[in-house]
This record gives sequence, structure tokens and C-alpha cells, in this order.
Amino acid sequence: VQLTESGGGSVQTGGSLTLSCDVSGDVFSSYCVAWFRQAPGKEREGVAIIDSDGGIGYAERVKGRFTISQDNAKRTLYLQMQSLKPEDTAMYYCAAGNQRWGYCVLVAAYFLYWGQGTQVTVSS
Repeated sequence: VQLTESGGGSVQTGGSLTLSCDVSGDVFSSYCVAWFRQAPGKEREGVAIIDSDGGIGYAERVKGRFTISQDNAKRTLYLQMQSLKPEDTAMYYCAAGNQRWGYCVLVAAYFLYWGQGTQVTVSS
């Protein structure tokens, strides 16, 4: 499994960005897929997740602003980000992992495969 992110950049507060993650292999039907982020000096935190049945979940701090989606034909995972805030500044990673106890859980330790990351910087 290989994951490759793109689409990061620098925007002002209130701006928008869409991140993409190209995946190799039959990832979407086999794994949970998710976006995580990590700011300097902070732990990696989950942002949004899709399970193999299409169920979606979000971290509370991004609900209503971020949208996760996938295009099976293009083998691409997306993260649309709107109303960006300076606290959204981080390296963003896409990841794939197995279910735990029958569920996709948005915890970094449960994800096996990671992309190299793409930087998002939001200025005030």
C-alpha cells in the first residue's frame, strides 16, 4: 500500500484548501482510511475517517468545516477544508489501517500505512 498526499499550501484565515491522497492497491474496500495532522511539538491527531462501508466520522474541532470523501475510480482520498483557522496549521497525513473490534477508530496507533504528508499553513 502506498499513499501520496498533495494539495497543501499557505492560506489566510477563513480560506479553503482541498487535500488529495492517491492510493495504490485496493485500499478503500479493505481498510479504514483517514486524515491525521501533526503540528510542531504536538501529538498526531485524527481529523476525519471513512470506513470500508462509507461510514464517515470527524474530530469535533473540524466538524462542519472539513469534508472527507473518496473517489474509488480515481483511487483518491480527499479532504476539503473550509473556514480555516491558524490552529489548523499542521502537516497533514493520509493513512490506511485495519478495523479494531469491528470499527474504524480514529487513533494513529491503529493505522499501518502512511503518506509522507503535506503542509498546511494558515496565517492570521
